[in-house]
Amino acid sequence: MADDGATAGGEAAPPRGVAGAPARGEAAPRRAAPRRGAPRRADLAGRARATWAAWRPSVVVAAQALLVTRAVVWLCGMGAVHWAGLSSRASDFDPGGLTHPYGDFLNLVLAPAARWDTTWFLSIAHDGYAGDTSRAAFFPLYPLLAQGIVGGLVLSLVCALLGLAALHRLGTIELGDAPARAAVWLVACFPMAFFLSAVYSESLFLALSVGAVLAARTDRWAVAALLGALASATRSAGVLLLVPLALLWWTHSERRRRDLAWLALVPVGLAAFCAALALDGLDGLAPFHAQDIWFRHFAGPFVGAWDGAVAAWDGARQLLSGSRDPVYFAVAGGDPYVNASHNLQLFAALIAAIPALIGTLRRLPLAYAAYTVAALALPLSYPVTPQPLMSLPRFELVLFPLFLWLGWWTTRARRRLPVVAGAFLALQGLAVAEFATWHWVA
Repeated sequence: MADDGATAGGEAAPPRGVAGAPARGEAAPRRAAPRRGAPRRADLAGRARATWAAWRPSVVVAAQALLVTRAVVWLCGMGAVHWAGLSSRASDFDPGGLTHPYGDFLNLVLAPAARWDTTWFLSIAHDGYAGDTSRAAFFPLYPLLAQGIVGGLVLSLVCALLGLAALHRLGTIELGDAPARAAVWLVACFPMAFFLSAVYSESLFLALSVGAVLAARTDRWAVAALLGALASATRSAGVLLLVPLALLWWTHSERRRRDLAWLALVPVGLAAFCAALALDGLDGLAPFHAQDIWFRHFAGPFVGAWDGAVAAWDGARQLLSGSRDPVYFAVAGGDPYVNASHNLQLFAALIAAIPALIGTLRRLPLAYAAYTVAALALPLSYPVTPQPLMSLPRFELVLFPLFLWLGWWTTRARRRLPVVAGAFLALQGLAVAEFATWHWVA
């Protein structure tokens, strides 16, 4: 007779009372089949945690710089509006009241963020290009994403955070942590950096352009090309990202043809914008023709630098003369003292960029300096007749290679960074005070 612990086939049965063993006469429980999506979800969650762990230090640096400098921006902007009031011509620049749709308090809060070109972005967000060729100078991605003044403010702040975080990661790759941190702070403190939190496209373009170069630098060419395409749908300079991306492919990659092929996507954003305008009954080349409406004209490669020097020289003569009559720079209307001051400031911004560009060429890969030169070629080859270097400091704000070099330079000596960043932030406070009260800046 078989023992109680043996089965008829001679195999030992698990003793009664052992966990998991069925009692006599009971069917064995079915094991639950593993869920097909569970390993994949766990893998995605693991990747997300790893990505956040890698990005967290950069996000912290960006958030700190953004919070401190935005506090200064809002205090100076709101304070200027409260104590000095608005320009007497404010209603001329925004007759529809797009920048102040709320009550007095909320309009005051929005003052440092919603002025000048904000009206164009909001108009496009509300009713598209509406057959107006002059609107075509403003590319569609930012107003499409913003969809209003509050949405634009949130979009700008989020993109500013992402752009500065990406700059820190890129700077760490090229120069190390300390210069990368300095570069983030210098961008956030830069005199024109209040545009990063305004309803303008600067922060979106900064995030996309830095992100594209960072993706290329880490050998993610499809991502780089996609971000480049979005950048070219944000502003015309986005197409110029082909310059650094192609050079990085040549100098910092395995030169796979399929990676190079991805870069053909970069101009797609601009091409899609032109095609959409044509389908809407407008001139498909309106983004280029609109420059004439805004008094920009092709003067020759970098000839605008000479025009800016002439305007600055005439401005210095005007101020030193102590009189508004005669007008030395007669091509511009308005107060000759104000024009003189603006042209001198703009020329100073051009001069300040020269050593930074030389430093970029010497300290960073060639792709960075080549991109900066190409980006500067646009405003310097297409000057504005009444103010040749118009908006140049705002264009310099998104030329991140200059700030990477400046971040490296300021960390070479102990006191350079606080002095430069402090001077930048003080000038930013003055600039946003003018901006918020409807006085022209950059």
